Amino acid sequence: MTKHLLFLAVILSGTLLFGQTSPSLRNNSTPETDSKPFIIGADISWVQQQEDEGLRFSDRGSQKDIFAILKEYRFNWIRLRVFNNPRTENGYSKNGYCDLNHTLQMAKRIKAAGMGFLLDFHYSDTWADPSHQFKPAVWKDLHGADLEKAVHDYTRDVVAALKKQGTSPDMVQIGNEISNGFLWPDGNVWKSGKWEVFCGLIKAGIAGAREADPSVKTMIHLAWGGQNAQSRAFLDKAFAQGVTFDIIGQSYYPKWHGTLANLKANLTDLVGRYKQDIIVVEYAAPYLKDINDIEHELKEINDIVHGLPNGKGFGTFFWEPTKCGPDGAGLFEWNGKAKPEIDVYSEISRKHEKNWKEHEGHSEAYTGK
Repeated sequence: MTKHLLFLAVILSGTLLFGQTSPSLRNNSTPETDSKPFIIGADISWVQQQEDEGLRFSDRGSQKDIFAILKEYRFNWIRLRVFNNPRTENGYSKNGYCDLNHTLQMAKRIKAAGMGFLLDFHYSDTWADPSHQFKPAVWKDLHGADLEKAVHDYTRDVVAALKKQGTSPDMVQIGNEISNGFLWPDGNVWKSGKWEVFCGLIKAGIAGAREADPSVKTMIHLAWGGQNAQSRAFLDKAFAQGVTFDIIGQSYYPKWHGTLANLKANLTDLVGRYKQDIIVVEYAAPYLKDINDIEHELKEINDIVHGLPNGKGFGTFFWEPTKCGPDGAGLFEWNGKAKPEIDVYSEISRKHEKNWKEHEGHSEAYTGK
């Protein structure tokens, strides 16, 4: 969807803790029996810009760091988007927000807060989504093996830079909402149907991330939270091309992706069909007048993911809680004040932390390295 309009256990002496040490993910080939907490994540990629513009966050009358507030309400993962060069003529930000340097700064804050880190590669200088998947300017004349090498090397170098400063991402997305492909026109499966080209680019990105950090988990992110036929068709074609990854990510916004019943039906089918685990990697609070209705929908989305069979629903990420737009409302007011509905996340966390033990022994569990 157009953004302009709009894991994991933390192990310390064998004990699971929320937000006390930096969580990490293990290789699926190593069975573990430790339980894991449900991921309650937030994409706060706008925060650096907001803070530079003078915005300060507060909760119940006290000014606090955004990470402190989120942790208080039991958020335990942060997602950041990264653009190749957002300063280009048609780029995301003339000030370079969401470039590698800004991401390095934010990654330090994530790790200092003891939170999990999901890095979202857009592979563009600006927003990438199902309707917009523009190549970075520096890659515009690259095709075939040259473009694959650029994707591989760029992904490797970004992850390596983060690892070098001790802030490795625990998980990476190879593209953002790539339902119709990415790096157009080369990887535009919507028009070209050239799945071998598209999947070659995906595999290059995955290989680059794994070269830099073999322990990093990889995600393919679709924008079909409630669309089962489309999700299945995409995944079947990707697997037929030999793409291997760890997590299926989905966006869910009712305007684009149907009802909560559609979301539950789709995700339930996917976890039964494929070995990958699932995260709803983007959702937002609905525009509803009654706070009870807002809280109910936020609970329902998290309950659907947590309730997926065999413990394969690993969590959710609220999309930009500090900002709001046509596709959903944030969890903070325009002046940085936390809204009352943010308190629902304490309830969500307590519920799922308690219930997660029923999935103990799940062979795909994400536990400490």
